[in-house]
Amino acid sequence: MKKFSIILASVLTLGGLGIIISSFITSPAGSNQDGYKITVPMTGAQEAPNAGDPDGSGTATFTLNSGLGTIEYTLTVRNIEPATAAHIHIAPAGSAGSVVVGLTAPANGTSSGVAQVDKEVIKAIRKNPSAYYVNVHNATYPGGAVRGQLSK
Repeated sequence: MKKFSIILASVLTLGGLGIIISSFITSPAGSNQDGYKITVPMTGAQEAPNAGDPDGSGTATFTLNSGLGTIEYTLTVRNIEPATAAHIHIAPAGSAGSVVVGLTAPANGTSSGVAQVDKEVIKAIRKNPSAYYVNVHNATYPGGAVRGQLSK
């Protein structure tokens, strides 16, 4: 009976492990498999080299999934003209930089989506988020209406 109990416990443990492994393998794209989250406040004052909309503000929320090569995001902006573009750029605070990830502009104040991104770019953002910023552009401020520097 003792041997049977040990075998049963082993089977149940391995069965549970199988369910966990199966759940990991079959998780849908865009799930938080490694889910490194960053929330960034955005303002017009942070925009560089020229200031953005002085009344503008917003929030960007990201979930970086390097295993899937995706960045899930939600952008919310307030007190700016309709947005025409949004990006993650590489550059320190106070500097403008190149686009590394394109995002859907929050034309009506909010946008969300899942961007397919090179896994190495996601790893670099995770390693040194302050080297990157998010900004939202519009016709009045084509260089950026609001901006927020990423951080840990």
